[in-house]
Amino acid sequence: MKRTKIIWVLVCILSVQSVAAQKYFTKSGNITFYSKAPLENIEARNTKGVSVFDQASGRIEFSVLLKGFEFEKAKMQEHFNENYVESDKYPKAVFTGNIKDGTNLKLDKDGNYTVEVNGTLTMHGVTKPQNAQATFTVKGGTISAVSEFTVLLADYNIQIPSLVADKVSKNVRVVINVPAYQPMSGS
Repeated sequence: MKRTKIIWVLVCILSVQSVAAQKYFTKSGNITFYSKAPLENIEARNTKGVSVFDQASGRIEFSVLLKGFEFEKAKMQEHFNENYVESDKYPKAVFTGNIKDGTNLKLDKDGNYTVEVNGTLTMHGVTKPQNAQATFTVKGGTISAVSEFTVLLADYNIQIPSLVADKVSKNVRVVINVPAYQPMSGS
């Protein structure tokens, strides 16, 4: 009888640990970027960002295909892919990092949790450090996240043609919004 109780307690502890150390993913992260410019503001959206994060280690990754960005004007989309990010040569942007104090995320309890995320952003063949705050929200068992940061085009060797240099902003505001992370099976 005593042995059965010990086994039962161990099973319960291991079950709780596996839930607490869960990995999460999404294939429907929303990424928008916005650049205020004197002639015309530039805005684009991509709704197919892929993200995985491991609560136990705090590791988080986010990837997006650059050709997936949609612009209001087809010509802007063409210039973005051909002249700026050269998406045939550099097809995606990838952020890889760690959530500082990821163990503070109480993903089994409703609430908002603001964390610091430190890592690198790789885009246009260049990898640079990128840090930002992110807010994870847990509501009714659904985990969402949002983050915002600024990217300087020159840091990623993205050239602005001299013809439009005074009409295009040198930096871009990026907003990442994950409406719902899902638990990864087998994690």
